[in-house]
Amino acid sequence: MSNPYAKLPGWAEYGLIPLVNLAVAFLVAGLVVLLVGENPLEAAYHLLNGAFGRGEYIGFTLYYATTFIFTGLAVAVAFHCGLFNIGGEGQAYIGGIGVALACLWLDRFAPWYVVFPLAVVGSALFGALWAFLPGWLQARRGSHIVITTIMFNFIAASLMVYLLTRVLKPLGSMAPQTRTFDAGGQLPKLDWLLSIFGLDIGNAPFNVSFLLALLCAFGVWLLIWRTKLGYEMRTMGHSPAAARYAGIGEARITVIAMMISGGLAGMMALNPIMGEQFRMQLDFVQGAGFVGIAVALMGRSHPAGIIPAAVLFGVLYQGGAEIAFEMPSISRDMIVIIQGLVILFAGALENMFRPAVGRAFASLAARQNAVAATKGA
Repeated sequence: MSNPYAKLPGWAEYGLIPLVNLAVAFLVAGLVVLLVGENPLEAAYHLLNGAFGRGEYIGFTLYYATTFIFTGLAVAVAFHCGLFNIGGEGQAYIGGIGVALACLWLDRFAPWYVVFPLAVVGSALFGALWAFLPGWLQARRGSHIVITTIMFNFIAASLMVYLLTRVLKPLGSMAPQTRTFDAGGQLPKLDWLLSIFGLDIGNAPFNVSFLLALLCAFGVWLLIWRTKLGYEMRTMGHSPAAARYAGIGEARITVIAMMISGGLAGMMALNPIMGEQFRMQLDFVQGAGFVGIAVALMGRSHPAGIIPAAVLFGVLYQGGAEIAFEMPSISRDMIVIIQGLVILFAGALENMFRPAVGRAFASLAARQNAVAATKGA
């Protein structure tokens, strides 16, 4: 079967196409801003100033980006195996239980650098176990992974309500949350990192989980492109029939890929729970699992693309708050619309401009070949 799209150079596939989609998304967003009677250029200024104007703003932008790196990597790992894991919300919720248990157990007796590795293991393990059953149902019973992961999101949310109102809530407290962690359950900020550039992050909760997110991105690159398991996952994603013919165990790879994906989503909980709130609260995930889908799509499921895509959505979250403050006629709902446009063009409509770009490259190649043939004659 022929490929419906011409093959593009790597820089065009992973750089030019996403940039074109992003530019169109912001142009359409500018039209939306015009419709409410505001200046799109002024809105763009407040967006960028709110994200990068001060050290504290940059700290908040990178804090949000940390969360989206984890969830984007989670979605990307499943994508490479041909699986659409949209259960990152639930896996992050359950991963948060692993973080909270480690902190509640040791925060009063051990320093953060002892608690943190245990919380990492707990979050990854709990998230992986929550992703295991959907993966097993897909592999052994043919249950569609999209349906099961959606259902598990609701189950995880209900379980979280139960735990925070009946089990983990301190006696005498009315708020659905755990007690505040002592110093051992609080991650240090990365203020020293931005101070190298003369920036002060102020109250921004930019913390060491950012370094863990970068380490995970490198680990995913090694896994997918430098290991036998990664090769089997990519083969399964490209052609399950070819994978079966090669003797690759479809059920085994499906379950393993889902557990790795769930573990990465679960580790997202480290950032808000240990890095900002210092306790586990209801709805701490705040839609990050679904944003991870857009991050993975925009980053072409490659860690080198996921990191800047996560930063972009960090800009939209932090800079969007500045727009809502400086331009009251642009409500928070309008910011969500702008984010949705980026998701739309980066995801569902990612191939809209690919044929035109492909034709342009084909025409350029034909012209170069004609010139070369003329010179050769």
